[in-house]
Amino acid sequence: MKRHESLASLSREHHGALILAQLLKRGAPAYKGLPTDVPGKIIYAMNMFRDSLKEHFRKEELLLEKVQHCHDEINKISKEIIAEHKQLTRYFLMLDKTVNPEDIMDILGNTLDVHIRKEERVLFPLIQEHCSEKVLKEVEFLLQ
Repeated sequence: MKRHESLASLSREHHGALILAQLLKRGAPAYKGLPTDVPGKIIYAMNMFRDSLKEHFRKEELLLEKVQHCHDEINKISKEIIAEHKQLTRYFLMLDKTVNPEDIMDILGNTLDVHIRKEERVLFPLIQEHCSEKVLKEVEFLLQ
């Protein structure tokens, strides 16, 4: 499904986050140019969280505030997405403070993967289907 322009930038940002999710999962293959050892993966994940994902979550939550009234299902999923952002943030903050980082990395990688796929496969299509063009244009302006 083609993304409405108001959602396209968020959708594009998901690509890097999906690579991070795969990198963190237990038994992940090596990715060219990305760390392969646990300490390197933790540093990479923490930097990505600090430099892009925190802002990405903030923008998604602005989007959700704007669109949750469009449909009951969007409202329901909005609450789930916000709760998942909080949980993902907790996992990121635990990465360098745990004695078993591989376990947290695996949980974080799998949780992040499921979260992004929910946004791409469920949330964004619902928004495109149930929100008016006016609301979508307001979202586009808001996220610039």
